[in-house]
Amino acid sequence: MTFADLTLPDGVRDDLAARLAALPDPAPDVDAALTHCLKAFAAALPAGLLQRLLDFGRHNDAPGLMRVRNLPRDAELPPTPADGGPSTAKRTFVAESVLLGLTGLLGEPIGVLTEKDGRLVHDVVPVREGERAQTNQGSAVFLNFHSDITYDAIGRYDLANPDFLVLNCLRGAPDDDAVTYYADARDLCRRLPGPVVDTLRSPLFRLNAPGSYTRGVAGDAEVLSDPVPILSGAERFPEIAVSANGVRALTRGAEAALQALKEACRATADAVRLQPGHALLINNRKGVHARSTFRAGYDGRDRWLQRTYIRRSLWTVRYRATPEDRRVHY
Repeated sequence: MTFADLTLPDGVRDDLAARLAALPDPAPDVDAALTHCLKAFAAALPAGLLQRLLDFGRHNDAPGLMRVRNLPRDAELPPTPADGGPSTAKRTFVAESVLLGLTGLLGEPIGVLTEKDGRLVHDVVPVREGERAQTNQGSAVFLNFHSDITYDAIGRYDLANPDFLVLNCLRGAPDDDAVTYYADARDLCRRLPGPVVDTLRSPLFRLNAPGSYTRGVAGDAEVLSDPVPILSGAERFPEIAVSANGVRALTRGAEAALQALKEACRATADAVRLQPGHALLINNRKGVHARSTFRAGYDGRDRWLQRTYIRRSLWTVRYRATPEDRRVHY
């Protein structure tokens, strides 16, 4: 399934940029920031462009990936942060406002305490200590095809996880060698033999918790989910859940099906190279995504994305809410 591609006309970009440039740091009051960002997008974008963004999030038959190009950018950027956290030298917040505007069109941003300390805007940058990790800090290894999942004491990591992600590119990889891949579950099911799909629909797999959780909480030990299927849902609209940090197949047949799935992901995936002014909207249930290796110099010029986790509704994950912040979950 070909991903959707949307490019803002220059006049629309400039109008949106002027509306966003005056907005402050969104971190102190994200609800207010979302309101102002949505107001700016609604005022600047023609109805047809706005509906294309809204339709991406609302319809079952929409593609699972959309690239949005020619978005507003900060006039100046400080060096790429080296520690995986936000830059303390960033003085303007156009990128954050673009990210939250796109986020608000899809749903509600959420934070998870074990991922980026619960922040709602994630800075995705290479970190030297994590360059070989199966996390967003990595650069020296292929980041496996995966869903962004969430450790949950109930034993299911594919229920409270994000429905969508948005990735906004502030600075591209210096060598333009970072590639993001997306494999749609509908394409995977069409490519794989029926018996393999049946096995992937059986609860014969245990997902390892995200690397941020196993590293920060479990001392790098595996923290496996209950047995779950990889594929679920209606035949026309399958859902897929795969852990980047490892999947344990419980039978030989399940292991063979898992390997067939990995091969199908590589064969069917769309490939995108993000440049400044580009954003990717990713449906985290319709498909799985991956990232190539790329060179990181840790010199302030490395690739720099900002990311949000998005739920269509906060109600269904209310059991995970923290008392301190209505959007941040355990």
